[in-house]
Amino acid sequence: MDYREAGVDVAAGREFVQRIRSLVDSTRRPEVLGNLGGFSGLCQIPTAYREPILVSGTDGVGTKLKIAQVMNQHQTIGIDLVAMCANDILTSGAEPLFFLDYLATGKLDPETLTQVVEGIAGGCRQAGCALLGGETAEMPDFYSPGEYDLAGFCLGVVERCEVLDGRQVQLGDQVVGLASNGIHSNGLSLVRRIIEQGERSDRPGQGYSWTEVIPMIGTGPVGEVFLTPTRLYVQPILAARATGLTIHGMAHITGGGLPENLPRCLAEGQSIVINPSSWPVPDLFKWLSQAGGVSWSEMYNTFNMGIGFSVVLPPEHVSQGIAWFKDQGLAAYAIGKVVEGSGEVIGLI
Repeated sequence: MDYREAGVDVAAGREFVQRIRSLVDSTRRPEVLGNLGGFSGLCQIPTAYREPILVSGTDGVGTKLKIAQVMNQHQTIGIDLVAMCANDILTSGAEPLFFLDYLATGKLDPETLTQVVEGIAGGCRQAGCALLGGETAEMPDFYSPGEYDLAGFCLGVVERCEVLDGRQVQLGDQVVGLASNGIHSNGLSLVRRIIEQGERSDRPGQGYSWTEVIPMIGTGPVGEVFLTPTRLYVQPILAARATGLTIHGMAHITGGGLPENLPRCLAEGQSIVINPSSWPVPDLFKWLSQAGGVSWSEMYNTFNMGIGFSVVLPPEHVSQGIAWFKDQGLAAYAIGKVVEGSGEVIGLI
């Protein structure tokens, strides 16, 4: 016997590394030392920081991977992976420095996995961070043919005096919500259940197909609609702070929606009152509620409902902030206010 007969193709692994070398190089920052292929990646802290604080985050993309694999579309799932990590560390005010990925599969397919890394590299370029390295594991008998799994890790840096940790948020501050790209990368287990088992009036007892077109939620196949990658908010937010916009807090709206994520940026004794009519909920979420018989309350507690990221601003900076984000191509809405409370979101169903 040999390793290949056991299901692990070392030669395919080498081919894969060669395929992605130029993708990794396309994300390089001046602080990166060395090249792809070592046992570890090296990166200096940018010299402009006087008291640098390192900020880290790790995440995956959940069962959105299942949709990518069903649709055989792997080019954007890597953007999701970077966005889930980079948007998280952004909430502390951090500039992403580098990203690492872990990719595991049952059988290494260089063509498919190169498409995945293309997405990861694209996400890194959007976030301004280097793809410093990663790990690719071929694990026969652990994953079924055609299956793979992803995890990511992002490290960033922020000046100590600019760290956002809740203490900056004041009573009376306003919450500005930034529009999402759609479903992003949370709640996909419920989405898959709705698509595959949801009741439909035209064919009772049958679910929907990932390849059919439902005009209410998009112009392309349903599967492609739900593969729209998570929006990266890094560059507009960092640029806004650099231009002098005062931001007291930030929240990445992921699993648990607004009720779970908004309170994470608050100080003790604070809550947020939300006006749910202050932004347009995309038709995608209305369709999911109807097709799955999902209550509006459950929708808010599962999905982002059209708000992918939120910033907490002093009242006098709200108009400036909304105008800035709209100039960057980001729809922005004044959606709430910080009040006295015990860490809850008030006003949603």
